[in-house]
Amino acid sequence: MPPSEGTRPPGGGSPAGSAERLTSRLGVHLDPELLVLALTHRSFAYEAGGIPTNERLEFLGDSVLGLVVTERLYRLHPHLPEGALAKMRAATVNQRALASMGRELGIGEYILLGKGEQATGGRDKPSILSDTVEALLGAVYLSHGLETTRGLIERMVGPALERAARAGAGLDWKTSLQEAVARRALGAPVYDVTGEGPDHAREFTARVLISGHVRGEGVGTSKKIAEQLAAEEAYESILGADVVAQGDLGDADAADGSTAAGPARAGHAPEPGA
Repeated sequence: MPPSEGTRPPGGGSPAGSAERLTSRLGVHLDPELLVLALTHRSFAYEAGGIPTNERLEFLGDSVLGLVVTERLYRLHPHLPEGALAKMRAATVNQRALASMGRELGIGEYILLGKGEQATGGRDKPSILSDTVEALLGAVYLSHGLETTRGLIERMVGPALERAARAGAGLDWKTSLQEAVARRALGAPVYDVTGEGPDHAREFTARVLISGHVRGEGVGTSKKIAEQLAAEEAYESILGADVVAQGDLGDADAADGSTAAGPARAGHAPEPGA
């Protein structure tokens, strides 16, 4: 089955060239038919008359990804309890993290999408990107086995594993956000969640408001995922505001001849994972 025009590289190019570029980015060779299957979103399959989708490969890739990341965390952190390892795994392989990996690989331009998804920005939707990353991992596993797939996964998730190890309590973003706003007397976070799409493919968008202002937004396949992603964005936003405020204070101290170094201001101690 030939790729649609939407999967060809900018400026035109052959499907073979397109596949070669993508597999080069992955660092592995894939059979062209298996690669096309891994890139076939259900919206395209439906419009093409019900051809196979990438969902079975996604299911397989999700399992392989979970196994590799879980084993890696187990070996890297021999003294951490199960609960801490579970939070680190969730932070490493969540929808946002996988979508970010997909963007770095440029996967969006290759996904086979239906016209409706193309028109609504499907190539950059976190849910579609993350699902496609998992489908590609499933395809790599079928073609090359566990060890090659392990190497690819460890290259892809290495930075996320490091961030998770540093984040500590920040892995539970809703709790961390609640604690951060309480220390700053900003009031309790308020979550506004909406859902769209059919029951079998529902997508939720969560916004978190603090003091009446939207400070974070997340999109996920469940309310819980969407709220956690929104809380993470809000948490990072608050930390960023602290950094700016501290910089402004340092500039003011320098202007009047005082040193910028000194006791930390109350309520501005470093956050977990900062």
